[in-house]
Amino acid sequence: MKINHLKVNHLVNPLGYDLAEPTISYVVEETQAVRQERAQVLVALDEKFAEMVFDSGESAEIVSTAYILPMELKPETRYYWKVRVWADNGETAESEAAWFETAKAGEWTADWITPALPKEVQAVLMKNVEISRPVKKARMYVVGLGVYELYLNGQKQGDEVLLPGLCDFDTWIQYQTYELELSEGQNHMEIVLGDGWYKGWYGLRQTSENYGDRLAAIAEIHITYEDGTQEVIGTDTTWKARKSQVVYSGIYPGEIYDTTLDTSEIFDTEVIGLDKEKLSPRLSPPITVHEQLKPIEVIHTPAGETVLDMGQNMVGWLSFKCSAPKGTRLFFQFGEILQDDNFYNDNLRTAKEEFTYISDGTERVVRQHFTFYGYRFVKVTGWDGEPDPEDFRGLVIHSEMEELGHIETSDPLVNQLVHNAKWGQKGNFLDVPTDCPQRDERYGWTGDAQIFSGTACFNMDTYAFYTKYGKDVYAEQLKLDGSVPDVVPVANYQGDASTAWGDAATIIPWNVYLHYGDKGILARQYDSMKAWVDYMRREDEKYGNKYLWQSGFHYADWLALDGNVEGGVYGATDPFLICSGYYYYSTDIVAKTAGILGKEEDAAYYTDLAQKIHDAFVNEYFTPSGRLCVNTMTAHVVALYMGLTPDFAYEKTCAGLLELLKRNKYHLNTGFVGTPYLCPVLSENGMNDLAYQLLMEKGFPGWLYEVLMGATTIWERWNSVLPNGKISGTGMNSLNHYSYGSIVEWMYRYMLGIRPCEEGAGFKKFTLAPTPNYQMRWAKGSLRSAAGTIESEWSIEGKELHFRFTVPFDAQAVIVLPDAEEAVIASQTAGNDRILSVVQKNGNVEITAAAGSYSFVYEPTVPCRKIYSVNSPMAELEANEKTKDILDREYFSTVKKLPFKDELYTLQELMNGPFTNVPYEQQAKIDKLLREVE
Repeated sequence: MKINHLKVNHLVNPLGYDLAEPTISYVVEETQAVRQERAQVLVALDEKFAEMVFDSGESAEIVSTAYILPMELKPETRYYWKVRVWADNGETAESEAAWFETAKAGEWTADWITPALPKEVQAVLMKNVEISRPVKKARMYVVGLGVYELYLNGQKQGDEVLLPGLCDFDTWIQYQTYELELSEGQNHMEIVLGDGWYKGWYGLRQTSENYGDRLAAIAEIHITYEDGTQEVIGTDTTWKARKSQVVYSGIYPGEIYDTTLDTSEIFDTEVIGLDKEKLSPRLSPPITVHEQLKPIEVIHTPAGETVLDMGQNMVGWLSFKCSAPKGTRLFFQFGEILQDDNFYNDNLRTAKEEFTYISDGTERVVRQHFTFYGYRFVKVTGWDGEPDPEDFRGLVIHSEMEELGHIETSDPLVNQLVHNAKWGQKGNFLDVPTDCPQRDERYGWTGDAQIFSGTACFNMDTYAFYTKYGKDVYAEQLKLDGSVPDVVPVANYQGDASTAWGDAATIIPWNVYLHYGDKGILARQYDSMKAWVDYMRREDEKYGNKYLWQSGFHYADWLALDGNVEGGVYGATDPFLICSGYYYYSTDIVAKTAGILGKEEDAAYYTDLAQKIHDAFVNEYFTPSGRLCVNTMTAHVVALYMGLTPDFAYEKTCAGLLELLKRNKYHLNTGFVGTPYLCPVLSENGMNDLAYQLLMEKGFPGWLYEVLMGATTIWERWNSVLPNGKISGTGMNSLNHYSYGSIVEWMYRYMLGIRPCEEGAGFKKFTLAPTPNYQMRWAKGSLRSAAGTIESEWSIEGKELHFRFTVPFDAQAVIVLPDAEEAVIASQTAGNDRILSVVQKNGNVEITAAAGSYSFVYEPTVPCRKIYSVNSPMAELEANEKTKDILDREYFSTVKKLPFKDELYTLQELMNGPFTNVPYEQQAKIDKLLREVE
């Protein structure tokens, strides 16, 4: 038995963070035990635990996913902690020691300072610190605006980049803590500054100086000497300034790095009147370089350009070894795609994404400092000779998030899609969940953030990341009387309160709670969650008190394909239906959150409000005969997914969605709202075949279309690139836009069946209910959940279904085996004392299982018959028309009964239209071929 993954507030050994209520979590692995009987948490001031400050004692109340340390923390103090666990089978384990260190004490005695230089000049602040006796401990509490790097005696401190990141600087400024190694004698400190988001070119509404017009920094060095004395050295006018060799930088334009620039001239600094009250211990997880990619090819284009192909659309920097003669100017441009085999970056709009390096003749490894690029291709100008790929590396930068989830299937295209969604998350989770990382935007659009949050929580541990974002969300709400702007953080703009966008305030913390089981994020965000619902309630009261939201501007089903305007961005679904749907959905979340937090009065109020919204929605949007009045896919999906479909309308709502898909030749036409919920709704309501069909669509619009077009991340539009390889437009066209990557959440929840439960959040209790389908031969995946590693695997082998599951230690799962018989399954579980129950429920068997590994094999009870593959190329089908070697294959679940219809359907009857795996014009030939074979 081992205890691993020790975290405090989902951070590993956090230094100088906002730890007002430290919550520890851990995972027990490598054990044959079933459950934790008791645990003990120890906290001390030293690694040997001689100076104990807290001992929980052996307790059955300690939960591994979230245990709040009930102790008052002292500032500027490092605490060591460890866990002991006793299991039901007698096994015991003790973890290694982990630690956390609290932030600085008291008010700031240092001053905000700025270089006495013109505001456009990039500068370095510096001071020589004299140390006269041995140092026991030294910490530096510091933040630079816009972005900064800290150097001690010429060495960069820490591995973080782009500090302090992006936050609502109007409200709070998070400082960082460094552990310094100061030696006796002179120690040279430098704070290198760049414009960043704070001051530089950034933003759609105001394009510069969004938060301030001067570079600035504040810092305090707290030194404890071996003799017990202490000293604080703060920024003041004794600090000096010099020009930086990073002579120009910006989020959108890039960077100019001139190593020939003489920076020996010294300038004074000035005190600047920034508010120290805004200073706060950090919340952001570290932003670091996580991977290094070598170019896969050096391309010489028809236009005579030299272009590096990184092989992956990535976000970060380009580093290279350079020994060019003094005065050589190297120029790099970054882009996502080639056009006509030439370099292309017009879809960046006004953003430049450039880097200029002027060599001083010194051999060195060069990188950028205060910008970042979204790119796959790099155009190189000024390089002497043929570039060697070994000399270049793409530095992949994103916020630190432990990767948790893994999916693999029998279809390599689907596997690439999963890869693309994960890389979309990497590229856009850079301190803020952005829409895109390359063009003149890179905004924290709240709609994109909430749409993808479920997928994000499966892919990586995003608890700390979303905790920081949640603080920014509420900071903006406080300026707007509870309304959530469409972008967070946003400066110098009132903001639009748009449905689905504003609901980031409720949906993100709720998803985070479900996945990680730590209600601390609900407590932290409760006022924000409630403020958003109260805002919608006030809008409702202002316009008639109908318990509906029917006012204002809304993006609604953004980029849906059913809009009436060619190339438009607004879908056809009534935005007020979507508004009212989310009004109910968010209110219900707040009601449940209030109950979890013990706020009984609020729970009763919001439960009642949610019911009134539900009833008003039904009265407004359903006819007495059960027909949904808004006849779009997204309208049907919203009503079904959000629990707004009354019993009397259920059959017609499901049938209506099926009919809309049929009319559209079983292609989706949904946008940002409808798409994330479409496949879950199909799988939940008896149309699982169609969910797989949509997933595996290879034509436009479909997820695999972009994979076949060479995408390595998720596109903003279904047709961001046309079949001829041309960009479909440059007005709004990102090739790294994670929103539609939300399909991966369906893969985890339905294809693999791994679903968190409200009871036992954090996967202490969860469901394993995979939905195999003959269109895929097998699928498997794992999730290193807050409770431990969950595994789910299935395959279709002839007429049999094969399943394999793993339930982690101290967790319990309800395993749902589809189309199974209790007697058959019971025979496979007999004598296993970890199986708590086996129950037939409708056509499925539900097994309640404790920790352990389980395998099942059976023939499904659903009637099966032969149906013939249309996955093979047309020529292959024709070649085997008589022998049927290719066509004659057994598939699972090809005859089925929809829950809202009595008839049995074959897949072909259900589809009743063109199969999407072959060109439409060849469908008649395939239909004829299938009839002849049958």
